[in-house]
Amino acid sequence: MRKYRLRIGLDVDDVLYECNSYALNLLKEKYGDDPALELNHIKAWDALGDISDERLQYFSSPEFVMNQPMFPGAQKFVRDLCKIADVFFVTSVPAECMSARAKRLKEDFPEVPAGNTLIGTRKDIVALDILLDDASHNISSSQASYPVLMRRPWNTSLSGLLSVNTYSDFIHIAKIIGKSFVEKAPDLSHGGVLCLVGPSGTGKTEIASALTRDKRFVKPLTTTTRPKAVGEPDGAYRFVSTEQFLKERDESRFIETTVYSTYYFGTSDSQISPIVDGEKIAVIPIDICGAMTLKNIYRSRAMLVFTEREKSKIMMNILHRQITDDDKVNRMMSLDFEMRNIEFCDFAVNYDDGLDVCIDKIYKELHLK
Repeated sequence: MRKYRLRIGLDVDDVLYECNSYALNLLKEKYGDDPALELNHIKAWDALGDISDERLQYFSSPEFVMNQPMFPGAQKFVRDLCKIADVFFVTSVPAECMSARAKRLKEDFPEVPAGNTLIGTRKDIVALDILLDDASHNISSSQASYPVLMRRPWNTSLSGLLSVNTYSDFIHIAKIIGKSFVEKAPDLSHGGVLCLVGPSGTGKTEIASALTRDKRFVKPLTTTTRPKAVGEPDGAYRFVSTEQFLKERDESRFIETTVYSTYYFGTSDSQISPIVDGEKIAVIPIDICGAMTLKNIYRSRAMLVFTEREKSKIMMNILHRQITDDDKVNRMMSLDFEMRNIEFCDFAVNYDDGLDVCIDKIYKELHLK
């Protein structure tokens, strides 16, 4: 466990203050309704080649910076975060907006010392334990031990890395990192959840299938919006439309949801609880965000296993998959992020050692014969 308070950096635009949505609203006042002025249309922070590009002019206006609406709950979020960590604002604005940004932050978040506001474009040189940011280029270049992505429409292509949708999700992750999983060693002897975490092509599906040949392991049905793969068994996933998935998510039908390669995945308590209550082990191939949610729910009855493999073999596996070229690119771009997730897991298995070796190691860690 750490002997010091965590150092957490928070991006400001579109994390604490509305930026893109506020700029689009100003454009709507000027031009009226336009499909290109909807937030979901913004797929990148820079120019898109349409009318929405006019929003960029506002980002250099001190008046815009002083009047950006605050996201609901932002002040409470920062106050709660200050109780468990040293909080820094890591924000990038043009020189003419620096004074306005510093003044606004000091007024809205007085619990954060003024000296903890870092304004500049070089976020990549700031040493932090955790960084929360919505811009993919800041996440990819961050020197923070744990970069965390705030999900927005312009970053849904990034997969397999720590990401959150809400402030409470982020505080949950920060607490887990702070505790470093040392509360109590996992014990699944009377049922629990075994999460298989790792990049595409590291054998998660094969390991789960091999484990479920033992009646002590059961694979719960996961819901997804991705299309069914060629030759994939009917019971591999529950396939639904994006509209149906979002409807069920809003109805709190899932205990965890995530986005991987632009597709949604969700796990429902109705699928997992009967397995665990029956003193069996629910084995789930899952991304790190979902795994950490299950870790928080099941505590010492959850074990996280990282599946690894030689990087070149992972890339070859992705290249030969029956998926779109965009999906292949997104998965390969996420590899380095996903490799870092080993730090969150209880132990790792290497698929290059062979499936039997991986299964034997899992049995050993679970104290099963």
